[in-house]
Amino acid sequence: MIQTNDSVAKLNDLIKGIDYAMFTTIRPNGRLHSCPMATAGVDGGGAVWFFSGNNSEKVEAIKSDPRVNLAYSDSGSQSYVSITGSAEPVRDHVKAKQLWNPRYELWFPKGVEDPNLILLKVHIQAAEYWDENVGRMVPLAGFPR
Repeated sequence: MIQTNDSVAKLNDLIKGIDYAMFTTIRPNGRLHSCPMATAGVDGGGAVWFFSGNNSEKVEAIKSDPRVNLAYSDSGSQSYVSITGSAEPVRDHVKAKQLWNPRYELWFPKGVEDPNLILLKVHIQAAEYWDENVGRMVPLAGFPR
């Protein structure tokens, strides 16, 4: 199923105001590992973007197994979203400039010119969100399950 503008808009609405996702990878030894990652954006094609250091364990894990999960949580608004997909490291200077936010200087003081800087593009395979009306996670329409 192809993502539609409506499904991407709904996803953006669900994660609006949640700056960080718990980004879970599968390490080469098979263990799951999660860490908080600042979401740089969700594009119109339904891909979620992050900045990362190229020499990180996360990137090495993605190279050996690209399957990832992104978990967004905001208890105040009762907004919970889980995204499964495949991640790929991307070197795209133009896209990096487009997504750059000065808050990333905390991790990358050299900005988009940092030679260790890489983008992670997560291709969404499925997305679910908490629907308080039914009291469970439900599939986000427009994304395969």
